[in-house]
Amino acid sequence: MNRLSAILAACITTGSLTGPARADLLSAKGDVFAILAGELFVGEAEGHLDGSGTLAIHSQKTPTLTCTGKFTSSAEAGGKGQLSCSNGNSATFQFKRLTLRRGYGTGTLTRGTMSFTYGLSADEAPRYLKLPKNKQLKRDGSGLQLVASG
Repeated sequence: MNRLSAILAACITTGSLTGPARADLLSAKGDVFAILAGELFVGEAEGHLDGSGTLAIHSQKTPTLTCTGKFTSSAEAGGKGQLSCSNGNSATFQFKRLTLRRGYGTGTLTRGTMSFTYGLSADEAPRYLKLPKNKQLKRDGSGLQLVASG
């Protein structure tokens, strides 16, 4: 009986929450690492329980170069989305879930290609990213840096 009471209380509490408090219960955020047209971008994605989400990334080399986008996903079909950047570049992308909160994908930009990960650590992300020729990823504190190979 105590377990049933706890479940009911949780349901009532969740149902009575509004605004940011409710959004936090029904969404999750994760780090994004991306290679767009040969450049490293970093940022964050936020996914919601209904499969929709947003992302915001910026160039590590030129932080004022930013991109924002929206996506939808499902366990069966994977995900897809669109991205728009402050330099006029735009992209369509698709991705595959590794888990509910982690995955990787690819896309086509108006000027190049992209590969990205979400929800993965700086140690896990490189194996899913398509790097430019003669470049490699190097750990930089808790993040990554794109440097010349050699």
